[in-house]
Amino acid sequence: MNALNIAEYMQTLGLQAKQASAQMAKASAATKNKALLALARLLRAQTEALQADNAKDLERAVANGLSAPMVDRLRLSPKVLETCAQGCEQLAAMPDVIGEVLGMKQMPSGIRVGQMRVPIGVFGMIYESRPNVTIEAASLSIKSGNACILRGGSEAIESNKALAALVAQALAEAGLPAQAVQLVQTTDREAVGQLIAMPAFVDVIIPRGGKGLIERISRDAKVPVIKHLDGNCHTYVDDPCDLDMALKVVENAKTQKYSPCNATESLLVARGVAASFLPRIGAVFAAKDVEMRCDTESLALLKTVQGARTVQAQEQDWSEEYLAPIISIKVVAGVDEAIAHINQYSSHHTEAILTRDHMHAQQFLREVDSASVMVNASTRFADGFEFGLGAEIGISTDKFHARGPVGIEGLTSLKYIVLGEGEVRG
Repeated sequence: MNALNIAEYMQTLGLQAKQASAQMAKASAATKNKALLALARLLRAQTEALQADNAKDLERAVANGLSAPMVDRLRLSPKVLETCAQGCEQLAAMPDVIGEVLGMKQMPSGIRVGQMRVPIGVFGMIYESRPNVTIEAASLSIKSGNACILRGGSEAIESNKALAALVAQALAEAGLPAQAVQLVQTTDREAVGQLIAMPAFVDVIIPRGGKGLIERISRDAKVPVIKHLDGNCHTYVDDPCDLDMALKVVENAKTQKYSPCNATESLLVARGVAASFLPRIGAVFAAKDVEMRCDTESLALLKTVQGARTVQAQEQDWSEEYLAPIISIKVVAGVDEAIAHINQYSSHHTEAILTRDHMHAQQFLREVDSASVMVNASTRFADGFEFGLGAEIGISTDKFHARGPVGIEGLTSLKYIVLGEGEVRG
């Protein structure tokens, strides 16, 4: 496609999405749920066929020298597809929030004023690698009564085309417009430039991927953007703390999977428990070949651990999202210093405190300026599926409209409604 053809193609997708959004906005809960259950059924029935298409992407990714974590993100295993199917079913089982009325109040004038939850309209989603995002975005779009235009990464094009075909089939089965979820079929980057500059058709853009992609889209978009820059997540081991619990949680938060944005990248340990805790977690990391980038104090406590890969941390390490078997480690005086360090260096994604002190836990919850803040739990729980949202479109580190995992409500807006009986303003 040349630039002119791409502009025409994207305008066509935009117009079709806008028309489909009107149908989606008035679709009944039962109809939307029918489409979601059909999609779950199709994902299970077509698992083998989907894996065959996914294999083409995997083969090309390996040939192009993509890193192991990136290839892992690309893989549509039966487990990943089953999680997608379950997400569709979980969404179908949830109440329909569209049309709900909130905070209706009687005014002195006699009118009643409240707010009604309505779909945003059309959202554009631009994402890299993980093809399961196609299903998460499509299913949330259907449940929230929106239409969407999806632009996945070129590395996952075959997988995304196959998944989008199943979504179109599920929508048609339920009597909904197949154009309610459209995948951009070209890998030309000009399509992204067009998608983010169509305010006549697109109401919001949701980028999901590397920091470079999100910064570029935030800079160039002519429509609002829900941003998620990166996931420099912290776990703070407090004094007092159940160190056996802390060992289990920190190990999970860092090593259960290295590539997600909710994996812990930085470990803070209170000075009062550092000498007891750090050699124990150091041994766990050494066994899993995790490199530890340490401040001077933690380095002294960890260098005796057999097989430990320790290096002196640089200033950049405190801000780094590694997405790899690397973790930064720092000893802090206590909860105040931990909170100050997190608020200075974190990407405002997810932070956790492991503690036995209720007041410290409450202070951490109040003062840490991040989208998800946890007490005595792994940062890996920061996920729409784990939060009971059915699925997530992404995790917003913005402070307006949607913050944290963006589920159905993050894809809706509130409009004021007024009920009267002939009142006029005096």
